[in-house]
Amino acid sequence: MEYSSDILIVGGGVIGCAVARELSRYEASITLLERGGDVAEGSSKANSGIVHAGYDAVPGTLKAKYNVLGANMLPDICREMGVPYEQCGALVIGFSQEDRATLQELMDRGIQNGVSGLEIIGREEALRLEPALNPQVTCALLVPTSGIVSPYELTFAFADDAALNGVEFRTNAEVKEIRREQNGFAVSAGNDVYRCKILINCAGASSGEIHNQLSDKKLEIIHRRGQYYLLDRPEKQPFARTIFQCPSVMGKGVLVSPTAHGNVLLGPSAEDIDDPLDTATTQEGLDFVMDRVRLTWPGVSLRTNITNFSGVRAHEAGGDFIIGAVEGCSGAYEAAGIESPGLSSAPAIGLALADLISKDYQLDRKASIVPYVKPAKPFREMTVEEQTEAVKENPLYGNIVCRCEVITEAEIIAAIHRPVGARSIDAVKRRTRAGMGRCQGGFCSPRVASILAAETGIPLLDITKNGGESYLLTGTLRKQAERSAQK
Repeated sequence: MEYSSDILIVGGGVIGCAVARELSRYEASITLLERGGDVAEGSSKANSGIVHAGYDAVPGTLKAKYNVLGANMLPDICREMGVPYEQCGALVIGFSQEDRATLQELMDRGIQNGVSGLEIIGREEALRLEPALNPQVTCALLVPTSGIVSPYELTFAFADDAALNGVEFRTNAEVKEIRREQNGFAVSAGNDVYRCKILINCAGASSGEIHNQLSDKKLEIIHRRGQYYLLDRPEKQPFARTIFQCPSVMGKGVLVSPTAHGNVLLGPSAEDIDDPLDTATTQEGLDFVMDRVRLTWPGVSLRTNITNFSGVRAHEAGGDFIIGAVEGCSGAYEAAGIESPGLSSAPAIGLALADLISKDYQLDRKASIVPYVKPAKPFREMTVEEQTEAVKENPLYGNIVCRCEVITEAEIIAAIHRPVGARSIDAVKRRTRAGMGRCQGGFCSPRVASILAAETGIPLLDITKNGGESYLLTGTLRKQAERSAQK
């Protein structure tokens, strides 16, 4: 099949969806292609979820510019769109005079970048603020404006808002080839061809491959994998803030942090790999994480570990974001080499690219937009009175599907019918948290699959865990019995 649109966005991560949302305010037909079976399938679902304040980025870089702009935008965006966000603050801890010099450099950078409230504190103050810290700590940089967010829920909100305002989303559409044409581009993805006047590369770990099909000035992207531990929600968080160690050339280092949903996150490692899709976890990588975590938190225990995961970030060899028009390729734009602080920068990058493209092509703003309606309050967060009223209005709120996270059938159905709705077990999980608890879907996955089949019309045998060929079921008992009888 062939399709045409004015604008084609490659990549459905937080950056691509932020760009789609901003461009949906203009009079243009827009299509977004995503390789995975859902948006937020790449590094946007597998990162630390930290809204960095902007003290780490080198002043004058695009990282510094968009980090601070985006971080300042996110509190209002998350409040308006119902995305979990908390400005919990952060500590960057040190154990030596050399570390203290590094902290001073970070504070000086932050001040130049426009970050407020930064302060270097001593051992006693650090331990007063965070008693679970390693008592050998000697100093720390206090960062009150750092925050935490649900990265995939932010991506879903951007995608839903864009879809409400006309953006068409195509998943399972991996770009294979891009050809220049007289009036734009022809993009081969899957078995289809998409023609467009304007092409935007937001392909994350694959952004270098897309760029190098478009420009003679080649881009080198280093695929850097980070591995994590996720601990169950504790009765009391060990740390109120995100705790960083002094950064290195490989990144911001291993952190210990509460998540936006109350879990404890440990990681990431930093290892350069060849395959941008290799999200395996390894004993070596996880051991590295734990060795570093114990330096921050000597009392850490893995008895409450409920899962491990990894993500691959796109590190541009020059160390900075690549944002704007693609050199030597009229009509092509990009946000390439987006690693940390890419999540923090996403809304600002989306706004900047939309502004640039709208001016270059004199796009008219729409007279009106379809307002975004934020998802209903999670059942588990309702008061007893609110829960009672919810069940009265919709009896499906009375059917608890996921016991660990207290997720109801009503919420799962709502997730399936969002503008960019769930079509797999993991897509439901990330929109509702069904399957994110201590049993990791061991109890609720069959029921979620059944609801997906009933609501979408997808045959139960075709329901997948996370798209592709990740099928949960291989056949029916009747067919199995028939095969056995024939042997």
